Amino acid sequence: MATKSAITAEPRPVSMVIPTWNGGPRYAQVLEALSNQDIEGGFQLVTVDSGSRDGTPELSRKAGALVHSIPQSEFNHGATRNLAISLSSGSIVLLLTQDAVPMDRHYVRSLVSAYEDPQVDGAYARQFPQPDCDPLLAERLRRWSASREEKVLQSFAPGDAAASQAKYEALDPLPRLFACAFDNVASSVRRSSWERQNFPAAPFGEDVSWAKAILLAGGVIAFEPNARVEHSHRISIKREFKRLYCDHRNLHTLFGVRTVPTWKHVRDGWNPQRKYYAEMLDSQNELSSFDKWRWKRYADVYTFAEAAAQFLGARSHWKTQESGFWKWFDGVVRKGV
Repeated sequence: MATKSAITAEPRPVSMVIPTWNGGPRYAQVLEALSNQDIEGGFQLVTVDSGSRDGTPELSRKAGALVHSIPQSEFNHGATRNLAISLSSGSIVLLLTQDAVPMDRHYVRSLVSAYEDPQVDGAYARQFPQPDCDPLLAERLRRWSASREEKVLQSFAPGDAAASQAKYEALDPLPRLFACAFDNVASSVRRSSWERQNFPAAPFGEDVSWAKAILLAGGVIAFEPNARVEHSHRISIKREFKRLYCDHRNLHTLFGVRTVPTWKHVRDGWNPQRKYYAEMLDSQNELSSFDKWRWKRYADVYTFAEAAAQFLGARSHWKTQESGFWKWFDGVVRKGV
């Protein structure tokens, strides 16, 4: 006897929203994992599709989701998620990307459990790289806040906006960023909190922007490690350069972060970072000698691109005001991210 799917288009106390565009076979895995969730009464799934041509909307409808379509030109990371949430019913709304696969049947229930604490405004899940993830990217993901093992409650001064602002302003840029960590790859919001503070209509970094606003208002963000997803991409120097450039452009605006302040820091940091990756690769016994050699050569270029993207992204705000070339360059790098 077939097990009834947990997915429905009908209103439920818990909803999930997924922006989709040509999700492919990976998205089919996401839907299968979601259909098997063990939450009583199921959950509402809402997808907003941006002009897929591979049958993604049809796959969503077949799985039981409520599907809304928009032109690809209208997609925006913040605004599209706001639209999806507005179409949903749940008092708790989970957000997921089309390539983040829940790792067990308890994902939805685990993430929703964070809201047993009435102070929690938002919660995000733990991320694991895919088994075939490139070793350099897997290492970067292991250092991200969403890979921690312990549950964390993030706040400055719950219920006190003035005190929260004061504590935030007393921090240096990087601690500010770490204090406001949040990731819409696999996250959730309390509807009443989202109604007070929508995601900004941002082309990038809408998640940390939202978390900062919530925390400065005296709110609380939870990291829930028992809610686990598998998520990573094949590494590409071009893709990573564009992502890091946009990320550090956004982080400088939000927090004043400048991890690589000058070209000298790009150059001086190159050899230590290459050595770090080389030692990391040597420690991975599952890699063959050839693969270790291959990834070390890749890291020679990757480490320079990594540092250069952080440097250029953080200074793009004033450079684009000074030069037509930099304005053009900024537009090229940010396009499609």
